[in-house]
Amino acid sequence: MTVELHRLPNGLRIVTENMPSLRSASVGVWVSAGARHERADQNGIAHFLEHMAFKGTARRSALQIAEEIEDVGGYINAYTSRETTAFYARVLESDVPMALDVIADIVLNPAFDAAELEIERGVILQEIGQVLDTPDDIIFDWLQEVAYPDQPLGRAILGPAERVAGFNRDDLRAFVNEHYRPERLIVSAAGAVDHDAIVKLCEDLFGHLPAGGGEGGEAGRFGGGERRVKKKLEQAHMALAFETPGFRDPLVYTSQIFSTALGGGMSSRLFQEVRERRGLCYSIYASTGAHAETGLMTIYAGTSGEDIADLTALTLDELKRAASDISEAEVARARAQMKAGLLMGLESPSARAERLARLVGIWDRVPPLEETIRRIDDVSAQGVRDFAQALIGTTPALALYGPVGKAPSLARLRERLAA
Repeated sequence: MTVELHRLPNGLRIVTENMPSLRSASVGVWVSAGARHERADQNGIAHFLEHMAFKGTARRSALQIAEEIEDVGGYINAYTSRETTAFYARVLESDVPMALDVIADIVLNPAFDAAELEIERGVILQEIGQVLDTPDDIIFDWLQEVAYPDQPLGRAILGPAERVAGFNRDDLRAFVNEHYRPERLIVSAAGAVDHDAIVKLCEDLFGHLPAGGGEGGEAGRFGGGERRVKKKLEQAHMALAFETPGFRDPLVYTSQIFSTALGGGMSSRLFQEVRERRGLCYSIYASTGAHAETGLMTIYAGTSGEDIADLTALTLDELKRAASDISEAEVARARAQMKAGLLMGLESPSARAERLARLVGIWDRVPPLEETIRRIDDVSAQGVRDFAQALIGTTPALALYGPVGKAPSLARLRERLAA
């Protein structure tokens, strides 16, 4: 398998990986324009744009976009994150040129039809309402908000309903003109693809775009704080986060291994102690996510209002204990889980295309897989313990939702961690 990277004169990057055994391919455009690139008055607009891309262009109606892909048995989709908005399709080898043409059309030429805009506004408002009605979704928005207060990185990707209700086509067009620039576009394709053919297609589809549009957005600054929302629910939900390194920091691998060993699976410390031995919850886990300059290790659990105090105390005790005595065997297991997850994911052309785009966006190159494996293998148990000891000495962010009257405050959590 061969990875090839090319940059057009206007700055647009094209990355491909040929997978000889496949007859299909995944191709898409990744735009460095997500929720963190919005101003406060634009919060939610990147996600709104993702929806509107499928509602018609100057050349195609919304139905024609869907039919053109599905008539050949393919599928097309998109997503918005805090860093990126992505548009991608999976099709057979012979249909790659058509799929890329459709994606380029919806990215560069959205019609923003007034009637379609109102329909999609209603859909997004329903989506926001669904999140608000889902405690183990909304609590992570609240956690992000208290972790990064009063800044783009802390705002919800969907945006507030009152803001979404006011967006118009001029607002959408202005965001596209500002952020959908060639230096912030990455075309990525994996599977049955020919690099030179993809480059030629991109020259025709994107080569006319004027250069400009480097990275922007306000840097994230971790704050730490608490949000507690009391409500009569069946479960009390707790989400706790500590600041961890950004994705360019070598310690990001140490952070990921620590969170995996702590709460990344059924063999992890939190799962075994809190759920299996004590039966305090059905679901508990830890995970690490990274942004450009910062990241979060998050611990989540849901339990009864009567047990929330015990669950929180036990979680902190396990966190402290892991920081002092995590074993070589636990670190080895976490390394194996990370490597297996990485390698298994690469069996899918869609996962490969996304990984290529993400790595080019971070490093402006695609580090060899062996380099990533080596960085994972280089993480030692002592390195994890040192990292974890430093972590528990910092101020976390805390979000609580439901019957949480008995849950300890953030100040009490800090005291327990310091004891």
